[in-house]
Amino acid sequence: MNLKLRYFAWVRERVGKPEETVEVPPGIATVAELMTWLASRGEEYAHAFNNAKIIRAAIDQKHVRADALIKGAGEIAFFPPMTGG
Repeated sequence: MNLKLRYFAWVRERVGKPEETVEVPPGIATVAELMTWLASRGEEYAHAFNNAKIIRAAIDQKHVRADALIKGAGEIAFFPPMTGG
């Protein structure tokens, strides 16, 4: 499955790019599994996803939990927790 990924804030800085299209390997079904796979793609990804529990995700611009299924997604965005003031 081809999937567009977008990265924001320090996730983007650590990965080194704002977005990319990837071929997701078979067997990856959830956002959490996708983040684990991304972390295995190289040092910059490992650094970005080393604490995947704090990274937030959105599928097609809708916030989702890590156990959300990615099948049928057009775009997945990853961003750090936001703080306000």
